[in-house]
Amino acid sequence: MMKSIPGLLAVTLCIGASASPVLAQAGGGNTSVFVMTNDKVKNEVLTYQRGYDGQFVLRERAATGGRGSGGETDPLQSQGSLTISGDHTLLFAVNSASGSVSSFHILNGIPVLVDKEPSEGAFPVAVTEHNGTVYVLNAGGSGAIVAFKADGFGRLHEIQNSSAFLTGTNSGASSISVSPNGKWLIVIEKASNSIDVFPILVDGTLGTVVANKSVTAGVFATVFTPGGQLIVSENQPNSGTDTSSISSYTINANGTLTAITQSIPTFGNGNCWNAITPNAKWVFVDNSATSSVAGFSISSAGALSPIANTVVSTLPEGSTNLDMAISADGKYLFNVLSGAGEIGVFSINANGTVNQLGSIEGLPNTVGFNGIAAL
Repeated sequence: MMKSIPGLLAVTLCIGASASPVLAQAGGGNTSVFVMTNDKVKNEVLTYQRGYDGQFVLRERAATGGRGSGGETDPLQSQGSLTISGDHTLLFAVNSASGSVSSFHILNGIPVLVDKEPSEGAFPVAVTEHNGTVYVLNAGGSGAIVAFKADGFGRLHEIQNSSAFLTGTNSGASSISVSPNGKWLIVIEKASNSIDVFPILVDGTLGTVVANKSVTAGVFATVFTPGGQLIVSENQPNSGTDTSSISSYTINANGTLTAITQSIPTFGNGNCWNAITPNAKWVFVDNSATSSVAGFSISSAGALSPIANTVVSTLPEGSTNLDMAISADGKYLFNVLSGAGEIGVFSINANGTVNQLGSIEGLPNTVGFNGIAAL
């Protein structure tokens, strides 16, 4: 099966090994895209690779050894349920129904399962890594974070006394990230509209949380710039207008936040996911409810400004575009099109605009897929 965007020059992206080898941008690289099925019986990571002929082909279905939540559209309500380590050698996946986290060693772009450990909490929804320390976010019950050390093989070893609780029960925890300098861990709690800042101690455990209430309603996901500024997606309550926005912050020495850019409109609704290019110049967000992608440039100080007219790509209605990822070389943007059962594929231009190349087809539509990562 294959699908191209009308009007583009002979662009075809596919998952079938027998598909026609026609693609405009052939040559270069062996990009891998990973998507988590979140299946309630057998959670898996699907690996699609871009060959030198330009096609994306399904190469591997790797079982996580655990069970996902199942469900339909966006059942985890999170960003980061599938995460690549900073050195691109390991891949981590949460198993929400079985309360565990799986680790894979990446060999030639293919994940190989090496470990599965309890998340020490209920309903894990996100995972992040920094210099071999792995933090898992449990959204269920009282809400908790647990830390592991990953060895050279990718096996996980829980750090003693590393569990830390969130500020409330059933808090809607949805995102976890570590600052580039390894000093801060950030968690979003949707229910209280809070951006939690935890200091990271020398042994990887966490200090006392500083709960920053967001000025803007609807905080959902965070990502750090390489310079250490925090970028936050805000899916504001829908009052009949498209009101989603994005903000950037610096973290002060006491764990409080100072806004750099406050709540720039994304000119769409359902902005819950974001991804930054490796060169730190651009951040893209998914306006899921209005089927569009918005883009912003990032200054060295973390200030945000719209790329062109903000919306850099409009998708077919009902795409339900969820989590997103950018390839390690910064050339491609991918997003999960849950409503269409596809992975959207875009090329990123030098000025931050994007071109729709097509989509990787074959995923069941609106069947609970959550989490995407790319090499």
